[in-house]
Amino acid sequence: MDRVLRATLPDGAFRDVPPARSRAMGKVRGKGNKSTESRLRFALVSAGIHGWKLHPKDITACPDFYFTTERLAVFVDGCFWHGCTKCGHVPKTNPGFWKTKLKRNRMRDRRHTRMLKEQGIVVIRFWEHELRKSLMNCVEKVVTCTVQATKK
Repeated sequence: MDRVLRATLPDGAFRDVPPARSRAMGKVRGKGNKSTESRLRFALVSAGIHGWKLHPKDITACPDFYFTTERLAVFVDGCFWHGCTKCGHVPKTNPGFWKTKLKRNRMRDRRHTRMLKEQGIVVIRFWEHELRKSLMNCVEKVVTCTVQATKK
């Protein structure tokens, strides 16, 4: 855990966390979320779009999808973990920690977007709720960006 987050906790650590809560939070993982990035992945496959790498480690910020030829990075941001202003929320338990955590996530997202753009990479970010509401609009945006990139 990062030192900025530790500073928001009493004595720099979690206290009085029920074992069930600790186990549940320990199982939370950032990859393979069926309701977000997998949903977009299946939609791209269905639309006949290919040529991406999933979570490439050799690209700054490790985007969810990276189109090598087009130099296009696509991120799918969960509304809770990335602090969506529309539908995200701060948990009532330990709100100081969570506000700091979500703020740091948003700052990291902006930093990664800036770093990729400085490398000449086009960046698209989709919110989880965008995929639920209009999946095909998201697919069309990816198509548009890949077509524009190949014309350059």
